[in-house]
Amino acid sequence: MTTAEIAKDFTDLLKQGQNDVAAEKYNADDIVSYEAMEGPMAVCNGKEAVRQKGQWWEENHEVHGGAVEGPYVNGDQFAVRFKFDITPKATGERVSMDEVGLYTVKNGKIAEERFYY
Repeated sequence: MTTAEIAKDFTDLLKQGQNDVAAEKYNADDIVSYEAMEGPMAVCNGKEAVRQKGQWWEENHEVHGGAVEGPYVNGDQFAVRFKFDITPKATGERVSMDEVGLYTVKNGKIAEERFYY
């Protein structure tokens, strides 16, 4: 598959709420994930660590609605924009989240993801 084909299928799965399916299908075993934050999940190494980060996020946030836009492809990379209306359970304060994920594809898998807000 080309990067554009991977990007389209991956993003379509996200739009359908199938984040786990998208990650299992396309994340490389040695994926590296970079968040725009400090703390223990700022950098995650490996498919299992990224899965656990996603699980933590789902368990600690109530999602009221949102949108996934893209993909926007350039060479071996693609970007996806995420806009969500969420309430972090730790604060109970409803907020709007707007961030971009930049994904790098190598050997038919997502080798790196970086998030920007």
